[in-house]
Amino acid sequence: MRCLLLAVSVALVCGTQDVAVPRPMESLDAPKVAGTWYTVAMAASNPALLSAPLRLYVQELKPTAQGDLEIMVRGRQGARWCVEKKILAERTESAGEFNINYPVVDRLVVLDTDYENFLFACLESSAAPEQIRACQYLARTPKVDRVAMEQFEQALKLLSVHIHIILTPKQAQERCRV
Repeated sequence: MRCLLLAVSVALVCGTQDVAVPRPMESLDAPKVAGTWYTVAMAASNPALLSAPLRLYVQELKPTAQGDLEIMVRGRQGARWCVEKKILAERTESAGEFNINYPVVDRLVVLDTDYENFLFACLESSAAPEQIRACQYLARTPKVDRVAMEQFEQALKLLSVHIHIILTPKQAQERCRV
């Protein structure tokens, strides 16, 4: 009886963890995400990730001819803020999942987008001993859409790590715009 109880407990724990893994958007049409985006909100598994290295202000998404995605961001480099960087997200077999080579993370997952107003994405690490995840709510304008923000908060509740949300003030976004 103890073995049966233990087996059921382990199955429940494993099943719960599987539900919490974010699933990439299966039908992502990468060319439709091309253009200017604004970081409206950020969330991370550890608040220190948002001071650096993953406090990144997305400027633009550019799909490549090979199906990859160039992500133009501004972030911190050493003591300097608002340094422009390009992150290459290489396509995988899953339309909403990309491999990246960036400090502390190696994967970009697009969770949801309507292409015209919002995009929810997470940067993750599959190699770290602790789960690292930083998510962003991107919008086509710097204005916060309450409905999209609620959807972002709901998506964060499904993730398996404790998430801290930081709303990005318009002034902080504009400070990194040229």
